Amino acid sequence: MTTITRFAPSPTGWLHIGNLRAALFNYAIARQNGGTFILRIDDTDQERSKPEYKEGVRDVLTWLGINWDDTVAQSDRLERYNAARDQLIADGRLYECFETPVELDLKRKKQLNMGKPPVYDRAALSLTEAQKQAYRDEGRRPHWRFKLDLERVEWDDGIMGPISIDCTSVSDPVLIKETGQILYTFASPVDDVDMNITDIVRGSDHVTNTATQIQIMRALGGTVPRFAHHSLLTGPQGEALSKRLGTLALRDLRAQGIAAEAVLSLMARLGSSQPVVLVDGIDDVVKGFDIGTFGSAPTKFDFEDLWPLTARHLARLEAADVADTLDAAGVPVDLQPAFWHAVKGNVTKLDDVAPWWDLFRDGGTAVVADEDRDFAAQAFDLLGDPPYAADTWSDWTGRVKDATGRKGKQLFMPLRLAVTGQARGPEMADVMPLLQKKPTL
Repeated sequence: MTTITRFAPSPTGWLHIGNLRAALFNYAIARQNGGTFILRIDDTDQERSKPEYKEGVRDVLTWLGINWDDTVAQSDRLERYNAARDQLIADGRLYECFETPVELDLKRKKQLNMGKPPVYDRAALSLTEAQKQAYRDEGRRPHWRFKLDLERVEWDDGIMGPISIDCTSVSDPVLIKETGQILYTFASPVDDVDMNITDIVRGSDHVTNTATQIQIMRALGGTVPRFAHHSLLTGPQGEALSKRLGTLALRDLRAQGIAAEAVLSLMARLGSSQPVVLVDGIDDVVKGFDIGTFGSAPTKFDFEDLWPLTARHLARLEAADVADTLDAAGVPVDLQPAFWHAVKGNVTKLDDVAPWWDLFRDGGTAVVADEDRDFAAQAFDLLGDPPYAADTWSDWTGRVKDATGRKGKQLFMPLRLAVTGQARGPEMADVMPLLQKKPTL
């Protein structure tokens, strides 16, 4: 059987780091098996779904190198959901309910006070046609629930292992709201059946949904796919990440300068027994992916871990790979290879490039301790005018050493600070040929 997976984001906000694991895992499974990866936009909530969020999903996935073989919008499949609704009604598996949210809340509170689980009591099943019509005459509009088989639903989860859900402890799920809106719990299994989905990876918060959706799939005559539920992300201290997801939109990480390779590297291994390794792209992720190495415990995510990975990625690149950035910074084309060689180990993001060229072009602000002022002045007297060569630094520091008697750190550090104004940075032998002006105090 051909492997078919899907990623089904809701375009009600910008795609964030918590969404990415489902996209990445399902994509890797499809590509490892030569299968099909479907991008399915869950936009049945027409009020909250926005065109810019839909386009944002495509932009971010493209940035990460995740390509899809087919794309479907659930808003285009409403007729199909209506047909599935009619089938389930005819089979006695979908029934209309007229309780208001207030009435349902009172029922739940009463059950909890009695020490019982807050499971829907199926009172709507006993309504007569006359009672239903009376509710309609009052202006009530029904919502529709799926009648669960009161049995255990079991599956061997690809991450969590054997799962068994007792459906007697679960309320019959609402599949259609009183507004007529088709809910995810209904649209998703209909789509999975119709699209012959073979593998589904999603967050562990969907485990109970999976039990009910398996029953819906079976009621529709479909084949149940393999399921795997990945752990949920927390903050670095174990705090709930959901409160911060608005600040972790992937489009914002990209705008801040985080490299796509850094995101892929971290998210492809975070929560698994495998070490995080820097990848060159999505193909490397696919080659090294093993869903069996992931655990079910909550996984700590620290946004700051993306910066060193981004820096390491940039250090691997050649000048030609960042030519647009170098051009924008004003680095002359003939100096770009030498410039990038000098600075690439000292930038965390591409925005750091321009300040280095500004320093080399205009000169740095000299940092000189009072006790080093005479030394620095004497040293600069021994330095000629540019252009400088690769051996300028060694020749110059040799002359300064002979003239002043200084050596080691007491020789080199004051000169670095006087030339660049920074205690750390590129090798000075690489810096000197890039200086466009003679350093001054």
